Amino acid sequence: MQSDIQISNQHLCLPITNIATDLGINASELTLFGNTKAKVSLSILNRLAKKTHAKLVIVTAVTPTPYGEGKTVTTIGLTQAMKAIGINSCACIRQPSMGPVFGTKGGAAGGGYAQVVPMEELNLHLTGDIHAVSSAHNLAAAAIDARLYHEERLGIEAFAEQSGLAPLNIDPQNILWKRVVDHNERSLRQIEVGFGEMNGPIHTSGFDITAASELMAILALSKNMKDLRSRIGRIVLALNKDGQPITAEQLGVAGAMAVIMHDAIEPTLMQTLSGAPCFIHAGPFANIAHGNSSIIADDIALRLADVVITEGGFGSDMGFEKFCNIKVNNSGVTPDASVVVVTLKALKANSGIGSEKCVNEPDLKRLKAGFKNLEWHIDNVSRYGIPVVVAINRYPEDTDDELTWLQQKITQTKAFGSSISEAFAKGAAGATHLAEIVNLATQQQSHFKPLYSNDDSIESKLMTLTELMYGAANMTLSDKAQQQLSWLKQHGYEHLPICVSKTPMSLSHDPKLKGIPRGYDFPISEFKLNAGAGFITALAGKVMTMPGLGLRPGYLDVDIDEQDKIIGLA
Repeated sequence: MQSDIQISNQHLCLPITNIATDLGINASELTLFGNTKAKVSLSILNRLAKKTHAKLVIVTAVTPTPYGEGKTVTTIGLTQAMKAIGINSCACIRQPSMGPVFGTKGGAAGGGYAQVVPMEELNLHLTGDIHAVSSAHNLAAAAIDARLYHEERLGIEAFAEQSGLAPLNIDPQNILWKRVVDHNERSLRQIEVGFGEMNGPIHTSGFDITAASELMAILALSKNMKDLRSRIGRIVLALNKDGQPITAEQLGVAGAMAVIMHDAIEPTLMQTLSGAPCFIHAGPFANIAHGNSSIIADDIALRLADVVITEGGFGSDMGFEKFCNIKVNNSGVTPDASVVVVTLKALKANSGIGSEKCVNEPDLKRLKAGFKNLEWHIDNVSRYGIPVVVAINRYPEDTDDELTWLQQKITQTKAFGSSISEAFAKGAAGATHLAEIVNLATQQQSHFKPLYSNDDSIESKLMTLTELMYGAANMTLSDKAQQQLSWLKQHGYEHLPICVSKTPMSLSHDPKLKGIPRGYDFPISEFKLNAGAGFITALAGKVMTMPGLGLRPGYLDVDIDEQDKIIGLA
């Protein structure tokens, strides 16, 4: 079988105007970026204001493994299959970061015959939203250091007199806003800035990857431009020397940041290999932020299609949980069904038996042990009161005996149904049975309920997550986290939902704890306030907001051939 980039390069895309017209988007509501992608104006929401929302399906997965479970493949394949059986469907996915594209993970366009095309345009730059987020974020970083410099240089009284601005009295040891870049670069995690006679004062800073920026989460959670502008103003950039928060509004930079992101608030429309529409918008990581595409893209798609299929990052303990407790909290739009993606490889790797590398051979013992992980994810999704369909993403080496055993075991769970998907190899034709079952699931009565209330205390929200999501017996807070918790309560942020930042490779905080860990302590090392995005991040374990490049990065394979075609993208 050809590589993803080869399949994409050989495919003749339809004009994106055709895709838009079929979906019900007017030409005046499009800003074209070439022939294959377009921004969609938010004015469309005014025209469609009276249209009711369609069915919403959220795709998640079992605990991830290095082999990939095929969540985006399933999202795209299911969208294509829905269209093939006569259902007006649309996908909504996140924009890939170039960090993973050139690192280890690769792109996020799907794969095989279930991908968004042209995949290289999706994976590289797209329509510039990530660049806009980076620029707006770094403007705020520059503004903080400039204000700090001038107030320190002139003194508080002289600064106020000469500038006409109220002094902020920034504490250089409590600047919370780092810089960002859309690449993996471990050497930038911690830096010192302000060296030189005219550049001080010297203080510690650093870089995060752009996907970790609070602005990326704000882009994903905003309902319109007014909401985006308001959220940017609420961002807490630093503390003053009395320990009080300094916001982007107080610094006077919020308006300029919003202007930089003016066009980024519009989602991008592309197409799948079969010509199904797909919105791409925002790209927060699920292990660092809330890990879902934008509320705006969902809102537009839900007014145009009959079924909208979106996905949350990593397993159901990560992106799906944050979809239910953070995204729904902001959008008010609840899902009608969920799809849990699983592979035989993933279950064997999560079994806790044998080497995680030896998963291609038939091994019913490991499969039986690993099944507990799938069962847990099914139970987890069911806990939210929505129907669950299991998509078994088939690999070529999978045996019929093991697939039959797995499907039979799934009938003994709370799942509404299951289907073997071959969307990667066959496109829409490989997922039509899955589409039929998911369509039936969306017709069932949904009784969606979040795990906790905004009125619950921060400790109560965390205990709910650690016990129900991660199987921990107890939650512990470091001294630093205890102090931060007191500050959050004192300043009125207790009502915000919790976004746990942890490894995706285990239900716990420790990637080495496989299967279904139980009876351990779940450690919170620190809290980070995202007042603009509207959630509190609780850091557990070792999570890097700036990844590093591995031993053999993906960029080694990427080039341009003699026909001016991009090659080597995964």
